[in-house]
Amino acid sequence: MPHTLSTTKLERVTNIELVELNKLKPHEEVDPVHLQDLMEEIKSDGILKFAIAVEKDNDIILDGHHRVAALKELGCTRILVVFVDYSSSEIEVQNQRNTMELTKEEIVKAGIEPKKLPPKTSKHLIRIDGVLKHISVIEKRVDIQLERLKEG
Repeated sequence: MPHTLSTTKLERVTNIELVELNKLKPHEEVDPVHLQDLMEEIKSDGILKFAIAVEKDNDIILDGHHRVAALKELGCTRILVVFVDYSSSEIEVQNQRNTMELTKEEIVKAGIEPKKLPPKTSKHLIRIDGVLKHISVIEKRVDIQLERLKEG
């Protein structure tokens, strides 16, 4: 489960911003069933609980594709993101499908080009104090009202 960390080294590679949804580029497709379930949960809660992780140079979503799609469906125009320096050796990518090795370059290519990877293909990890953890550990708890994400 995502949570906030206060590691000095980690704070140097991340920051959080409110950005336009249409600025972000997915590298994976979304699963319609998971999208529907998440959309209902977010709508019921009336809040977005966690920011998403985004690569800072090309605005490519690393973790949070379904949250982005759900917010769009709910009429939101903005989202809180944690930007990361994807060139950092502290960040790694793995293929969750174990069908092939996946590189950061392939993630960037999929984010820029029209053809996306299948849902849940990649898993991004970040090294914190020498331990690889899922990148969601840096996705800060935000509990922001949906109405604030709909404001123009």
